Amino acid sequence: MNKVIGFIGLGIMGKPMSKNLIKAGHNVVVYDVVQSAVDEVAAFGAKAGKSLKDVAAQADIIITMLPNSPHVRQVMLGIDGVIEGAKPGTLVVDMSSIAPLVARDVAAKLAEKHIRMLDAPVSGGEPKAIDGTLSIMVGGSQDDFDEALPLLKCMGSSAVLVGDVGAGNVTKLANQIIVAVNIAAVSEALTLATKAGVDPQLVFEAIKGGLAGSTVLNAKAPLMFQRKFNPGFRINLHIKDLGNVLETSHEVGVPLPLTASVMEIMQALKVDGHGDADHGALVLHYEKLARTQVVSKE
Repeated sequence: MNKVIGFIGLGIMGKPMSKNLIKAGHNVVVYDVVQSAVDEVAAFGAKAGKSLKDVAAQADIIITMLPNSPHVRQVMLGIDGVIEGAKPGTLVVDMSSIAPLVARDVAAKLAEKHIRMLDAPVSGGEPKAIDGTLSIMVGGSQDDFDEALPLLKCMGSSAVLVGDVGAGNVTKLANQIIVAVNIAAVSEALTLATKAGVDPQLVFEAIKGGLAGSTVLNAKAPLMFQRKFNPGFRINLHIKDLGNVLETSHEVGVPLPLTASVMEIMQALKVDGHGDADHGALVLHYEKLARTQVVSKE
């Protein structure tokens, strides 16, 4: 008998992720506070759950994809939440990007009811959620990871167990530091080239094969030249992630001066009305300071 997969959270990421599970032939029951999202995925082949508790009661494995730590805590532990509906032995896979210490706390409270948990945040944004090629960073036990892996492979091209519960989100925070600082560095470099009179497109072509080359450079520089700042991954979401980065860094005693600087740049862009733009719009901050625009001369 096929296991029932509960999927809670049908936003920009969760909707295509749940659809990929359905495409793979899984029996999926879904819930979201936005009824239109539930209706869309139900039309795609899912069963619509009546509530969090209802989805949890039906499911053998529960996947959640939620905005931030408070949402995960409420969905998991709140009144009529997952903890009240899930059967003992149920596996919960939280794929939200949240504070690692919250993931550990939620897992501990679920464990008191004999509910298992993995934290499994993702990288790749909406495009990779749609095509099922997310990178998934997982914290939890080996046995639970092995049980969840066939489902994770429906949504991602890679899934790596990086440690105990919470380690998945520590890894995601590290990922978000590297991405944010890298985009900022690309923005600085291309703004400098432009202001100095050199075509930034040619600079990009010249350096992308060397040590300065990166996935971020290859993905974001062409979009900067084309002025394409539709998400992607919104600045507001990256602000949320960097907030979790800095909160965690303060709790464990790790100063992160570069991350803090990029966080303030993102906050400035949010104030300027660019919070819903792709994080590649970091370049707009540097363009504003330098009174220039990073576009190819060709």
